Amino acid sequence: MNKRSLGVGVVGSGRIGTLRANLVSHHPSLEFLAVSDIDQDRANELGEQVGAQLATGSNEEVIEHPDITTVIVSTPEHDHADSIIHALELGKPVLVEKPISLTLEDADRILTVAERTGTELRVGYAQRFKRRYQLAKEQIVQGRLGEILAGTGRTCNTRAQGLQILKRSPHATPVLDVLTYWVDMTCWFLEGHRPVEVVARGNGKIYKEHGYSANDVTWSIVTFDNGAVMNLGVFYALPAKYPALGQSVRMEIYGTDGVLMLDEDHKDEMLYTDKGIPHTYIPDHHINTAFLSSTTPGDWAAGDYWGPLGDETRSWLDHVINGRPTTHATADDARQTLEVTIAMEMSSQTGEAVQLPLGEGH
Repeated sequence: MNKRSLGVGVVGSGRIGTLRANLVSHHPSLEFLAVSDIDQDRANELGEQVGAQLATGSNEEVIEHPDITTVIVSTPEHDHADSIIHALELGKPVLVEKPISLTLEDADRILTVAERTGTELRVGYAQRFKRRYQLAKEQIVQGRLGEILAGTGRTCNTRAQGLQILKRSPHATPVLDVLTYWVDMTCWFLEGHRPVEVVARGNGKIYKEHGYSANDVTWSIVTFDNGAVMNLGVFYALPAKYPALGQSVRMEIYGTDGVLMLDEDHKDEMLYTDKGIPHTYIPDHHINTAFLSSTTPGDWAAGDYWGPLGDETRSWLDHVINGRPTTHATADDARQTLEVTIAMEMSSQTGEAVQLPLGEGH
């Protein structure tokens, strides 16, 4: 691809699509930008904001446009498959937000088309692009931990943000939509080994009181084919005014020759203000105390966007333009992560251990 022929179509003009389009609009190799949304007004608003050459209510129009050379799919999770497949069929590389889909059936449809067409598909597990996790992966690759034996990871967030996610997509549970980041991270750290068993337990009250079936908390044990045992959990019902602006995370990885301790609770970056701090994900939600840098995708500051989603987007564009290596999750990575999170939900509901791989019907 000629460096001066980058044409990007952003499908979905919601929160993340808006961020992606803004980031794309500043890339020096961009020649053509198109945005779409089922809400034409929202697409028009975003198009004007980023100077897009095309803003439309038709995802198909963006994907099929002759000047579009790569597509970013930022629709709600349950709508991913059709747009991904359409772009792949046209030979246009795709970056899609995590998870790849909410069912293995849709994921397998996507992977079948990607394999048949040979078109590249990557999945936006943006947390891979944080410096701490890139460095952690490097230590593992260099063999400084030896053989990984075990690990633990948990992520927490407020019920206010959890309810926003469920409002957007009722089946995007904290496990499928959030813990998926840390399942992906764990599988990335244990690259070359596959998960073979999942045992999980869940408990829920707060989301159920709001009419959703999702659990507030799910804790799991995932066993890999080399015997490594990983304890992964999510609690997404902290009080609405808790100071986190995104996820609070801790991970520990134990090996025969070393250990990684990764603390990402952000309690070392606290701001208090009587004027209130707006929440970037939740409309009209203000708090007086906030842990800075806790916004999961990143933050605007000094006229630019800083954080993992920005680095991930720029890395994708550089990869598409000149083949620069990237650590984006592959479609196979994303399918494996989806399978594990589905197994977590199954185990928490039945109380039984779930063996992997799963059978048909998931």
